[in-house]
Amino acid sequence: MYAISLGDDGAELRPLEPWHAEELVAHLERGREFINQFIAFGAKATDEASARAMLQRYADMRAADTGSLHGLWLEGKLVGGVLFLNFDAENGNCEVGCWLEPAAAGRGLVTRAMRVLIDFAVEQRGIHRVEWVAASGNTPSLNVARRLGMTRDGVHRQAHPYRGVRHDMEVWSILAPEWREARARAAHNDH
Repeated sequence: MYAISLGDDGAELRPLEPWHAEELVAHLERGREFINQFIAFGAKATDEASARAMLQRYADMRAADTGSLHGLWLEGKLVGGVLFLNFDAENGNCEVGCWLEPAAAGRGLVTRAMRVLIDFAVEQRGIHRVEWVAASGNTPSLNVARRLGMTRDGVHRQAHPYRGVRHDMEVWSILAPEWREARARAAHNDH
């Protein structure tokens, strides 16, 4: 119904809703092993019914203003997404995250989409602190946090048991004044 263009390559950011269940399963099947290297995102969404249930959980979070899913489409095909978790407008905090199928990696899609999400959180919702949490071994994810100008707050050592390994989890964040300053610098450099 509506989409935000992410550039000249046909990439779009759109709401990802329960009626996208079939499309989500197809996307996850293309990228499941890659997507699930460090996180179990969508791991239980293996058919249309389970995908619809997962999407409905996020739709309920959106309705409760505690989180939301946003899909990334490239040339009309769902290839990944970005999300809000632990969205707490009252206290001005939220967490952001992402996932991507391998064919869509390396194009800056997540970074471009995340700029839209963070702008929305900071400028429209009054969020003060945006947090990014990723396994230390998840270099692509940590690189996005760096490109967004985030600061590494610390590491939760061996905090995430997943697939037989206890992963260190890095916590990165950016504060609203830092975000605004970085955006102003970027705008200044564009001129």
